[in-house]
Amino acid sequence: MGFLRRVSRSRQSHVLAVQGVYYLTTGLAPFASRRWFERVAGAKTEWWLVQTVGAVVAVAGAGLTWAATSERTTPEVIGMAAGWATSLAAIDVVYVGRRRIPPTYLLDAAVEIALLTALLGPEPED
Repeated sequence: MGFLRRVSRSRQSHVLAVQGVYYLTTGLAPFASRRWFERVAGAKTEWWLVQTVGAVVAVAGAGLTWAATSERTTPEVIGMAAGWATSLAAIDVVYVGRRRIPPTYLLDAAVEIALLTALLGPEPED
């Protein structure tokens, strides 16, 4: 996993912390207010599925936040963070394209791609 070493560990920790807080926030959103969540994300018929995905995303966020704050940014954690960002962005783009979810999900896709780029991309030049 040589590509993971191109990014400094402090930058990875910072990105993981941001990703973790983002996932905690978005994962817990369906539990805070169904009305608010559906106003942003569109009406949902399978509310149990929304809550299931929210819970899984929130747990991932808690893990990423913990890894970042305890300086445990191992290659496995980085790999999971990159995989989650890639998976969520792909799902957003595909299902907006199929008109199964509203275009507001493209905002999440943009955040996921930005996180992925910050996590794995080359260090910016000074």
